[in-house]
Amino acid sequence: MYKVNDLLDLTHTRAAKLFEGKQYPWEALDEIKGFILELGKTLPADEFDSPSEGVWIAKDAKVFPSAYIAAPCIIDHGAEVRHCAFIRGSAIVGKNCVVGNSVELKNVVLFDNVQVPHYNYVGDSILGYKSHMGAGSITSNVKSDKTLVVVKNGDEHIETGRKKFGAILGDFVEVGCNSVLNPGTVIGRNTNVYPVSMVRGVVPQNSIYKDADSIVEKK
Repeated sequence: MYKVNDLLDLTHTRAAKLFEGKQYPWEALDEIKGFILELGKTLPADEFDSPSEGVWIAKDAKVFPSAYIAAPCIIDHGAEVRHCAFIRGSAIVGKNCVVGNSVELKNVVLFDNVQVPHYNYVGDSILGYKSHMGAGSITSNVKSDKTLVVVKNGDEHIETGRKKFGAILGDFVEVGCNSVLNPGTVIGRNTNVYPVSMVRGVVPQNSIYKDADSIVEKK
């Protein structure tokens, strides 16, 4: 349930090759920057503008004037980047995504149709197809003691070797407003997280997360 194909439909991202040969999706985090710089060179000039070095924006994407976009970054067709969004670089924003007001992105892959529309922080994370983060929900990407992030599922612990790792959201995940996804959170496909939740570890697919002691299967 932690592997790439368990969580993510690679037909819904321009970054599919980034995940080739990888067992776990977080293994791609170190390669996002270089991947964007290589992929950007191949994007057709009749479909993408390059307003600054290392930044490619689809001509039919809507980017508000107050948004800040640092290299490297790709913003795909139909995406919308709203007022005061802060894209710090190493970000792939997929087709028809919404990056909302005051949202901050850093070292992320947003699959197609992802929505992070209001006051979200998403760092060192991968958000699957049609996943959605409610207003104010964030990924916390560094542990308070600064030790390396471990993905935990009960007694099973998977060492990631990473100091910075936020969350992996499978396809169709819904995260409620003002929730915090702690470092190393992995949420399976089609799972809903209640608002104002503090989530850590692995949450199974097709579940409803009420709190750490109350995770129920969807009916």
